[in-house]
Amino acid sequence: MKTNATYFVNDRERPLRYGEINLINPKRQRLRGEEMKEGVEAIPVFCGFCGTDFALMKMGANGELDNKFPTGETRLINGHEGVVWYPAENRFAIVLIRGGDSFDPTRFTEDEDYFEYGCDRADGLFADRNYFNPDMLLHLPAEYEGMTKLPVSLAKRLVFSDPYACAIFQHERMCDIGAAQNFRVVMAREKCTPDKAMEIAVEETFKNTVIYGLGTTGLFIGDQIRRNHPEANILFVARSGEESTKVQFARKHIRADYLCASGLDDKAAAEKIKAHFGASATMFVGTSGAAVEHRVAFEHGALGCNGIYDSFSLGPQVTFDTMPFGFKNQVIFSSINFTQKHMEEAIAILANSHFDELVELIDKDTFIADPMDAYNNHIYSKAAPLKTAVIWNAKYMDGEKE
Repeated sequence: MKTNATYFVNDRERPLRYGEINLINPKRQRLRGEEMKEGVEAIPVFCGFCGTDFALMKMGANGELDNKFPTGETRLINGHEGVVWYPAENRFAIVLIRGGDSFDPTRFTEDEDYFEYGCDRADGLFADRNYFNPDMLLHLPAEYEGMTKLPVSLAKRLVFSDPYACAIFQHERMCDIGAAQNFRVVMAREKCTPDKAMEIAVEETFKNTVIYGLGTTGLFIGDQIRRNHPEANILFVARSGEESTKVQFARKHIRADYLCASGLDDKAAAEKIKAHFGASATMFVGTSGAAVEHRVAFEHGALGCNGIYDSFSLGPQVTFDTMPFGFKNQVIFSSINFTQKHMEEAIAILANSHFDELVELIDKDTFIADPMDAYNNHIYSKAAPLKTAVIWNAKYMDGEKE
């Protein structure tokens, strides 16, 4: 079957293209041990743009996409965030992005394999139609079942299902590590049982939380911490001005404080963080994508003894002086993943959230007329909104404007 889509190829001049291509429908399995199934047809309705798309375009320009293409193909339909219409069941669905020959494809091991719709060896959402494993078309919350038109505001919220699921996973890991890291200290201090000490240690993990960076991942992690730990002190640190939409959103909906680091050197930023809490941070989450994060946390002491550093940035290296790091008994972890359970929880949370306020639309005709120009000069430009999305099939939308 043929369809129109945007897709990546290895080409220095035009790594991202729009046009007619042949669809493929290989059998795939959701998890190891499950039946291999051909995909069922679904119609992408609303699609969001992710930084991964931009990275893949750059890889295509450098001729580095061979391992990303579906088997036997020399192109990859991109897109892994959005909502599709599943005609066979007359419902909207969120595509569970990753599956494969693994017991848990978001935490696969060396002897396991995976695929990822729109990213790794499986075509994604930026197409008029495509095939997806039927076990990987997740339901919307029950109150939205039976809809045949998708409200734009709901679509904008649900476009974050993939990254918000990552934030749920991050919070889960923070709790696991926080309990294991500090329960013995709490048990000695409180003279309590190990179970009670773990409960206290988890809450104390988030007592003074720094989130360095104010993109969607940082906001989602902050939202998860606030939902689960109402007493946590959360401080976002970034370069945005106080008047920015992101800062206002963080203050209003996450009930977090904000430190503008613009004009501050690393040492000054660390000192202001410590002054804000009246102590060092117990949790330091790096989401800015800049190397400044680890310098503020470790070199200048913003992260305190027994503290946890969650490296959620893609790109920067994390370094530390082993002597103070060891004596301070700190932990560094990094894991950018989620499971189906996390995505289903994300869908339920997002449906009743305010995150649609962070999404702006690009006109589809404008986008497909010159996708590369749209990526370079609009979607990923310095003036770009926090999140850009596109109505891919207006037939299934409840109006193109809210």
